[in-house]
Amino acid sequence: MKFVLGIHPNALAYSMTTLGAGMMNSIFNFYYVKLFLNRYKISEAAFHQAQVVFMIWNAINDPLFGYVQDNSKFACCSRRQFSILYGAPLYALAFLLPWFPWKHYEEGDWLSGLHLVVALCAFDGLLTFVLLAQCALFAEISTRHESRLQLIKYNQVATLIGSTSILFCGLISDNMENFAYFQAFTVLIAALATACMCYTGKYSTSQYEQREICMENANVEPSDGALSWTSVISLTKQIMTEKNFLFFVTMNFFQVFHLAFCNNFMMIFADNLIPKDILSSSIRSIMYGAGFICPQCLVLLSHASLKKFGYYRIILFSFYFEGVAAAVMFVLGPEHYYLLAFYLTTNMVIVQASFSLFNLPLADIVDADLIKHKRRSPLSSMVFGTNALFTKPAQSLAPMLVVTILNQFGYENLNNEVAQADPSLFLGLHDAMFYLICLVPLCVAVIQILTWTPFSIQNSHMTAVR
Repeated sequence: MKFVLGIHPNALAYSMTTLGAGMMNSIFNFYYVKLFLNRYKISEAAFHQAQVVFMIWNAINDPLFGYVQDNSKFACCSRRQFSILYGAPLYALAFLLPWFPWKHYEEGDWLSGLHLVVALCAFDGLLTFVLLAQCALFAEISTRHESRLQLIKYNQVATLIGSTSILFCGLISDNMENFAYFQAFTVLIAALATACMCYTGKYSTSQYEQREICMENANVEPSDGALSWTSVISLTKQIMTEKNFLFFVTMNFFQVFHLAFCNNFMMIFADNLIPKDILSSSIRSIMYGAGFICPQCLVLLSHASLKKFGYYRIILFSFYFEGVAAAVMFVLGPEHYYLLAFYLTTNMVIVQASFSLFNLPLADIVDADLIKHKRRSPLSSMVFGTNALFTKPAQSLAPMLVVTILNQFGYENLNNEVAQADPSLFLGLHDAMFYLICLVPLCVAVIQILTWTPFSIQNSHMTAVR
């Protein structure tokens, strides 16, 4: 692989999908809950119904696409690059679905509930199809720890650039107050993201793909990769009975829950707990942008530490940090507004930064499975897909649980002009919000420490070549 101006072309090609997906995912996850609750005025029942449908689809589509991509005879599915190339335009179109209402929604309109179901399922389906192929590429480009760290480094630079979409979106649309500007910006982002992901589809390569091309050139017939459902169930059982996989999946479930909690509600919590005369709209935009930009900077700065200590210790340290920070904030109370803003941003940064490292343990699990079962090629998509089967439901559980709790304290009446005339009605709501932003991270951190500690692949960073 030739280097141009010190840039590794394969790592660059791989990271372009991260850039495109990062621009869209940050905006989608950050704004969709507030959009449907506050602007489209979706009812609580319809919101929960949409999340339940999404949770089921979210869990099913990952192992389904994992099976298809690992076993399909069609190149558009079996070749990772083609999955990204052909999936990218559809992924971008699905991203645009929520931002354009199907009509002027009245409060509690059933159509807004259907709109949310379609938007969530379409976006997640295409996201899964494209990013599962990219995750498989991560494990298949190289088995060397040093090469994977290089991919992580390029990935974080791409995510850093992509996450600035939140900052610019907030500044241009005044945090979605100017909705026409917001819609125009999302269209621009969709076009840029499509171009970025198509670059990956055109120019990325993996060692297993190169091996297959050599076999084809030598007129060697590869073995039939299609598996029966019985074989798929058997392979899935092999993956799921690995202790390290179970420890990782349990820990990852709570990480996905915590990340969805931060992404969906950071803006809502900050808007309600921090007075507008304390933080201006532009400062809030910078704060929200920092929650998406700083994690990538943190991972890039910790590159040397990852080489020295490995991802296992770095991830474990992040859990202790989250738990201690939440406990300290809870003791100090909600009146320290600047400290609360710093805590909200820092918590989101740490959660996102540690989550950015999770491809490393999953890739190690893929390698261990390959060696243990003496497979001809790795079951990368199946491992990543099975992981998602158990962790993706947390993306729906987090907003369902939080909205249910907040509505018990009058959140659904927050935009009611009569209720707004008496701010004392929302004192209980503000207390509930503060307890949530402290107790959820604290409880999650404790559970993650208990489930991550027994993970046994702790020193892969010390092995040059596996």
